[in-house]
Amino acid sequence: MQKNPATSLKNGTDRINRKVPIKVAVLALPEVLALDFGIPIQVLGRNTPGLYEVETCSAGGLPVPAAGGFSVVPDRGLDLLAEADTVIVPGYTTAREPLPDEVLLSLTAAHGRGARLVSICTGAFALAQAGILDGLSATTHWESTADLAVLYPRISVDENVLFADNGQVLTSAGVAAGIDLCLHLVRSDWGAAQGNLTARSIVSAPRREGTQSQFIEHRPLYGNSNQPTDVAAAMEWATAHMHQPITIADICAATALSERTLARRFETHAGTTPMKWLALQRVERAKELLETTSAPIERIATSVGLGTGANFRHTFKKSTSLTPSQYRHAFNANQDVQSPR
Repeated sequence: MQKNPATSLKNGTDRINRKVPIKVAVLALPEVLALDFGIPIQVLGRNTPGLYEVETCSAGGLPVPAAGGFSVVPDRGLDLLAEADTVIVPGYTTAREPLPDEVLLSLTAAHGRGARLVSICTGAFALAQAGILDGLSATTHWESTADLAVLYPRISVDENVLFADNGQVLTSAGVAAGIDLCLHLVRSDWGAAQGNLTARSIVSAPRREGTQSQFIEHRPLYGNSNQPTDVAAAMEWATAHMHQPITIADICAATALSERTLARRFETHAGTTPMKWLALQRVERAKELLETTSAPIERIATSVGLGTGANFRHTFKKSTSLTPSQYRHAFNANQDVQSPR
């Protein structure tokens, strides 16, 4: 199940207009996974200054043993969950064990008052214990999806996605997918331009779709300048020429790959088809231009290869549930905007 984009963008509009940072609570549970714990602190806390207020917490505000033989010292106790706009539960190695009632009650109370609940990796088991994932689509690390499905049969467990967004409740696979999910939060809350800026600041690929498979043969999407992968070369060429009416045959000719090979390798690397990937890049580029420039709708439509203004409006609204004008009103907070070249 996916969220309603219009709802998320409306919330983003309210926050931008009021310049209110989003309060985030990161809950440390016993044997917390250090990388998972650090992801929201790094991505939302350190690399989006002024947009989020990130604090950590634990039961009783006590130090929590981390997997690896050290402890983390939280900022607060569980009372922080009563104040947070977003509660993030990182993975922990004791996920199959029962949690204290005070933890479960604090999670359900936060969910009940409308806070956004997010899990990284096996943090999904905590949300499952609290009943928050009942009736929803959810994921966790691929090694734990079977256990999650068996222990909590009311959850629709999807092992073939990086993250699942149900609007108020979001879950992700392990480590790297936690980064993808946090970047997804930034884009949902503050727009595509801010999401891409944050991705650059942490030296991450700007966007991997939640529907991309967890378990693929080769993770990197982008090779390097000296020896790029064939998929990276196809992506680079298609992006550079997105203003043109590109066909699959054009991409194949530019990369010296057969149509069948290109399709197979795109599915392996990007989890989708070349043309679906390109369509997404066009919409994402349009979002950035709407956020950061005052260019007319028709010019943006041409620059991203979406044809006429009418076709652009149709495609954009189908993707985001908003018209380009509504999206611009929501996220174009820059007063000194420039037109794209």
